[in-house]
Amino acid sequence: MREKVIEAIEKEKIVVIVRGVESKKLIPLAKAMYDGGIRLLEITYSANGSVSDEETAKNIEILSKEFEGKMYIGAGTVLTKKQVELTKNAGGKFIISPDTNKEVIEKTVELGLVSMPGALTPSEIQSAHIYGADFVKLFPVSNFGIGYVKAVKAPLSHIKMLAVGGVDENNMTDYLKAGISGFGIGTNIVNKKLVDEEKFDEITLLAKKYVSNLK
Repeated sequence: MREKVIEAIEKEKIVVIVRGVESKKLIPLAKAMYDGGIRLLEITYSANGSVSDEETAKNIEILSKEFEGKMYIGAGTVLTKKQVELTKNAGGKFIISPDTNKEVIEKTVELGLVSMPGALTPSEIQSAHIYGADFVKLFPVSNFGIGYVKAVKAPLSHIKMLAVGGVDENNMTDYLKAGISGFGIGTNIVNKKLVDEEKFDEITLLAKKYVSNLK
């Protein structure tokens, strides 16, 4: 299964980040994105504790069952080994973090999930790779731009990287040319106003716009 998820990330290139969406809206939101061509979805844990880890894991479980065979569901903002275990038990297939945490990466690999930790400096990126990461999430990438990606990729071309933070439909192609393997896209697709107003058909159109830009 790990290899299938890795192949899907490399092929589809977009992981949509879902943060702070109430449970009752998750299925229609995920369906809207599926209809728009999205095949990888990240449900984030709440770093400030406003939503319990168990509740987040339950949301991952609901989506994993609802979209089994259609989408790969994983977890974001994963900061602890406990969250990795909860995600595994909920049927999640990948782990994304904002940082390079050796214990989290090793637990992810141990449990057979795909590891995508966050890093920025060359030392962090290489460390994440050594610890067993399948992809390294360059975050926040927009603060440094395309030039930084090219500079980092030159000596670290053996490491698959995702660009997260400030990526939009206008700069995706430039990041791909710089050597990026894929993207994490959040509010540019999961538009909070559209979600609040339950305008899921418009979210489908946003997803389609991003997917079509990769073809």
